[in-house]
Amino acid sequence: MKYRTTNELHHFNFTESYIAQIQKRNGNFQFTLDNVTILPDNSCNRDIRQMRTNGLELKIQDGQVLLLVQEGYQVYDADGKLAHRYEDQPVGPEEYNDTLKSLADGESCIYTVEKTDGNYRFFIDASDGRTYLLAIAGTGDVEEWDRFYSK
Repeated sequence: MKYRTTNELHHFNFTESYIAQIQKRNGNFQFTLDNVTILPDNSCNRDIRQMRTNGLELKIQDGQVLLLVQEGYQVYDADGKLAHRYEDQPVGPEEYNDTLKSLADGESCIYTVEKTDGNYRFFIDASDGRTYLLAIAGTGDVEEWDRFYSK
């Protein structure tokens, strides 16, 4: 990888980034993401304008899953009345690998990434139409990528 930043998560915009891969390696969570926006204040961005990249590797050091939830939703009838409410469904630790593998299909899309107090929260629109919240505890983050593309 040609470019590398450490603990600069807030210098990227992950909205509409596609998840190509999620894996746990050497105690770290590693996401491979496409269509990531690199913000002008990023330490590696010499163009000082929004750029984008594909194949960005986001590593969360010492990552541990705190929570994985399939978010609930509501169904309304044609008159706008609530027809059915589906509650949030926590995903159990025994299902983490299968669920994360299904989210890393190249079509699932991140709509927000937040970092607070060493916890990373990913809000994901899955390709099956459902949404997920993935919370990971970690000691830091590293972002690596090869190229800048014009936005």
